[in-house]
Amino acid sequence: MTHTPTRAGRPEANTPPGPGTRPGRNRRGPWRETSDRVRGAAGTEPGRLRIIGAVLAVLVVAFGAVTAWQVTDRSDAAGNVLHHSGPLSSDAAEIYRSLADADATVTGGFLVGGEEPAKVTDRYETDIKRAARLITEAAASSRGAAADTTALSHLSEQLPYYTRLVATAQADNRLGFPLGGAYLRYANQQMRQKGGLLDSADTLYRAETRRLDHDYARAKALPWGAWVLGVLALAVLAWAQRRHYRRTNRVFNQGMLAATAAASVVLVWLLTAHMVARGDLGDSYAHGAKSMRVLNNARIAVLQARGDENLTLVARGSGDSYDASFVKGMQTLAGTDPKGVGGEMAQALALADTDAGRAPVKDAIKGVQTWRARHADERRSDNGGDYTTAVAHVIGGKDAAGDTVTETTGQCFDKVDQDLEKAVAQEQSEFTSAARSGHGALSLLAFGAGLLAVLAAAGAVLGIGRRLSEYR
Repeated sequence: MTHTPTRAGRPEANTPPGPGTRPGRNRRGPWRETSDRVRGAAGTEPGRLRIIGAVLAVLVVAFGAVTAWQVTDRSDAAGNVLHHSGPLSSDAAEIYRSLADADATVTGGFLVGGEEPAKVTDRYETDIKRAARLITEAAASSRGAAADTTALSHLSEQLPYYTRLVATAQADNRLGFPLGGAYLRYANQQMRQKGGLLDSADTLYRAETRRLDHDYARAKALPWGAWVLGVLALAVLAWAQRRHYRRTNRVFNQGMLAATAAASVVLVWLLTAHMVARGDLGDSYAHGAKSMRVLNNARIAVLQARGDENLTLVARGSGDSYDASFVKGMQTLAGTDPKGVGGEMAQALALADTDAGRAPVKDAIKGVQTWRARHADERRSDNGGDYTTAVAHVIGGKDAAGDTVTETTGQCFDKVDQDLEKAVAQEQSEFTSAARSGHGALSLLAFGAGLLAVLAAAGAVLGIGRRLSEYR
């Protein structure tokens, strides 16, 4: 019997592996095979063209995707400035102002004696209702931050307690009981003391202001990722076209030229839109949000000064601490010089960039100067033992000699508060207009960048495909 001879040292194909041989040891892994195929393809011009086309498509699509992502993030932040954190910050300031105004109004009513005038009661009740409504709306719009939740909880719990104290004080005052003044001073402590209503309102205001600043920072952040990818994509497209020209002597490749044009439009659009949005948002902050912050602080100082002025007289000889607080508040509001311009008012005037914004601030400054002069007359009367005349200087009426006092600190307070309210309304209008413009500059860019990136990728692939067809 004969057998088919085999080569020495080479087993037949169906010979099982010997002992110790690991199956698949000599097999090449998939990644090695893929790498070899890519390396082999790169050795030919069609293969190199396919690789270039893939790189161009990935780069352009990545540029469009990152642009859309970063622009969307900044557009959302600008939208928050306009529709969420901006209004919430203003509402938080209004909560503080309403509470401070209610406290100043009710203390002024006590100086009349007996039953408060209807206009005092109406103003107090309006302030309390506005504060309660804004607290409820803020709670509904809150994002669940710990500082917001705690502050809103304290406000909701303390406001009814404060109104009960005021109601008790008013009832005693109508009956002529001196205990009414003590209840009013205790209610004022609940309003102003650490952990009280105004402190909680200030905590809420600061939290909303920080959120507004954070949204501004997000909206104005430079889109470095999109810029880098855009420049890189254009550089690779330029290199690919130069390579095409050197190998074929053809000046233009329509597909890659279209891709370059689309990518250039996206990059220029991104640069222009972001700079416009950044500028408008900067204006909305410097001449809107920042101005309103200073003006709100000024209004709060005015209200606290009015409350201190009233409580100095309500305390009847024991109100030195309230008078010292009034002096300190006036220095914060308008500086140390009674006839000069300083403090919050000087800042508000410096930040106002239009005549419409400066005019009410200038009127408020004149009102504060007049108020300080009339307050000095009131203090001279009270310190001289003429309580009746001192009260007349504050709320009007007849002085100790029976003459009617027509120029009062109360008139100055009302005028200053009204002027500052006009200034806030003007700055709010400028804030809204500039913030809306900044948000609008980014509104279509994300969609446009995505669409143009897809078109650019298609153009690059078609341009490479046109070149590949020459090898078929």
